[in-house]
Amino acid sequence: MTTEPAKILIVDDDPGIRNLVLRFLSRKYKVRDAADGKTAMTIFPEFQPDLVILDVNLPDALGYNLCEQMQSNTDVFVLMLTSRTDEADKEKGFSQGADDYLTKPFALKELEWRVGAILKRQRSVIPSPPKRLTIRNLAIDVEKREVTVNDQLISLTTLEFDLLYFLATNPGRVLRREELIKEVWEYEYTGEQRIVDVHIGQIRRKIEIDPSQVPMIQTVRGVGYKFIIPDQE
Repeated sequence: MTTEPAKILIVDDDPGIRNLVLRFLSRKYKVRDAADGKTAMTIFPEFQPDLVILDVNLPDALGYNLCEQMQSNTDVFVLMLTSRTDEADKEKGFSQGADDYLTKPFALKELEWRVGAILKRQRSVIPSPPKRLTIRNLAIDVEKREVTVNDQLISLTTLEFDLLYFLATNPGRVLRREELIKEVWEYEYTGEQRIVDVHIGQIRRKIEIDPSQVPMIQTVRGVGYKFIIPDQE
């Protein structure tokens, strides 16, 4: 049985970088490329990539906005590829759905490593039991990869869903940021661990809609986070 290679869309207005990455990744993956946002959004629905390597600064669009558009009705992974190094820029990218962030200049082997780690998450088998978690007013449907609060569908990115699911299936356990990165991002991330805080903040804003109730995701100062099932607490 032959497994189809993953599909990757490279969006970068620098022809040198774009062609270099395309040639490098084409050895292992099915790859297409675009030099601007308009072309990318034309290719995207037809190509249906598993991963988009997306530059932040494009001649006709911001990568942040493209990331949000692409993930509005798909589970595509997005790796931001950019020359921006400000923490605020990275936070914005992660808050709008980016799964990883690689700063130019970069080594091709590091790109390969990060791409492989992201795609590995997609191909991981989620344990079958339980297929649905119901905690207070929160429901997590593993098969449909859907989350509802008070029976209202909540929009989560792929990474947010994986992070929430991991927390919810380890209730009461204090999870360090580095452990969350290893288990959810699935590689030894050596960069700023603040990316965990950004994603946790996004999840909280979406599921913790009643301020009178005890938050299910609690911060353990100086360590990380733990998920509380209120009835058990």
